[in-house]
Order: sequence, then structure tokens, then C-alpha cells
Amino acid sequence: MPSTQAIRRRIRSTKNIAQITKAMQMVASSRMRRAQDRVQQSRPYSEHLRDLVSHLANAGVDDVGDEVALLQQRPVRNVAFLVLSPDRGLSGALPSNINRKAATSALEQQNTLAENGQRPDIHYIAVGRKARDFIVRTGQHLVAEFTNIGNQPSMNDASAIAQVAMDTFLKEEADVVYMVYPKFVNTVSQVPTVVQLLPVQPPEKKEGEDTKIDYIYEPSANEIYQALLPRYVDILVYQAMLELVASQLSAQMVSMKNATDNANELVQDLNLTYNKARQSAITTQILEVVSGAEAS
Repeated sequence: MPSTQAIRRRIRSTKNIAQITKAMQMVASSRMRRAQDRVQQSRPYSEHLRDLVSHLANAGVDDVGDEVALLQQRPVRNVAFLVLSPDRGLSGALPSNINRKAATSALEQQNTLAENGQRPDIHYIAVGRKARDFIVRTGQHLVAEFTNIGNQPSMNDASAIAQVAMDTFLKEEADVVYMVYPKFVNTVSQVPTVVQLLPVQPPEKKEGEDTKIDYIYEPSANEIYQALLPRYVDILVYQAMLELVASQLSAQMVSMKNATDNANELVQDLNLTYNKARQSAITTQILEVVSGAEAS
């Protein structure tokens, strides 16, 4: 059994760790609420933009102009993945779940195309250090990386990331671009999700929506559609970044809470061990005194 002095040192260090994890839990909790508010506030805008793109797609636009190239369906030979992950650790299994989802999706794409006799090249665009480190560690082709964005991503950040994805697609370096990100459900649930970013897939009409509604567009529906498609891609990336921040802070809060609870339980166990060791030492001393008295 360790000495009482060593047990006291472990108790002090464990209590210090519990204080640190408790503070990190409180910080993550306060930031998480703001991040959740941003996600909830941005979703209506994303939904309305999605509806507008859906209406325009059904308004009969012509495939002219460079921007409509974002709609072009090409035979898939090369695939790109835009992977959004946290910059820091202490988020439980969230980073590994995202990386695993990206790796699994890439393997599925390779197997699907291999059945057709093709060997696709997989390209990656990493957002966050955890995704970048995973891609580099596994020896994959990294097109670009974006790190240290922080907990309040801006529309400019999303536009820069989306522009790299669009350039990769327009230059035909990739025939399809998928985005992998954690979809925020609630505090304890963040679901790694894969969506097709490019070519842009016009959203399907909602069930029960009147398809006979017609609108007068000024300028033409074609011009609006061409101008709106890049913005639509930007919004998809921006919404995914907000989902990432909310998911990361939620996972961090839960992880730090678990660490605090575990530290407190360990302190209780150490206190019990310390009391047993102290009682054992006292008993030994009493026996030594009694044995000495009897010997004399």
C-alpha cells in the first residue's frame, strides 16, 4: 500500500485536475449556448434560400454562363471531400467520429467506382487541425487546409473555404465534392453527416407544396440563378461550420463534465485508501507500543 504522504499528494493533484475540468466545463457551457443560438438563428435563412433555389430550379433556367457549371454532372473519376472537424481536442470521440465517417465514405466511393473498372483519386480539403492531422497521418492528398478559425466563424471564412471547393470542381480536379461535418442534434448527440456539395443538386420540393405557383423574376430567373448558386454553396458551408462549433462545444462540455465526475470519484476512493492506510499505521504503532511494554 502506498504511503499516506504519497496518497495525500495524489488527492491534491486530483482535486486540482477536477477544478480545471470544472472550469473548462463552465466555459464550454456558456459558449455552447451562444453557438446553439447561432445555429438556430441561421437555419431559417438557410431554409428560405433552399426554397428559393428550388423555385428557380423549377422555373426553367438555361444552362448558360460560367456559374451554371456548378450544376454540371460529369462522369465521376475523381472525388473530393471537404472535412470539417475541431481545431482542438478535449471533445470526446467527436473528432475521431468525423474522421472515421470521412474515411468510410471515401472507401465506399472507391469501391463503387472500382466496380466500374475505375481507380478514382481522392482529394481532401481540411477544416480544423484534427481533420488535417488525420489526412496527413494517413498519407492522403491534401488540397488545402483551414485552421484556427475559432468559435465564431464568419461568412468570409465560409466563402474562402467554399471557393476552394468550387475551384477544385470547376478545374475538373474533382467531379464530385462531398462535405463531411457533425450535424448538431442536441447537447449529447452530434451526428457525422455526409452531403454532396458539388455539383449543386437543386433541392427537391417539399411534400404538399403547390407546384403551380409562378413568380415574376426581375432580372430573369436565369440571371438570379447564376448569381445565387455560389452564394448557395457558401451558405451550405457556413451552416456546416456553425453546426461544427455547436457540436464541438457540446461534446467538450460533456467530456469535461465526465472528467470532473471521474476526478471526484477518484478523490473519494483515494480518501478511503488514505483513511485505511492511516488506520493501519496507527494500529501498527499501538501494537509496537504494547509489544514493547510486555517485553519490558
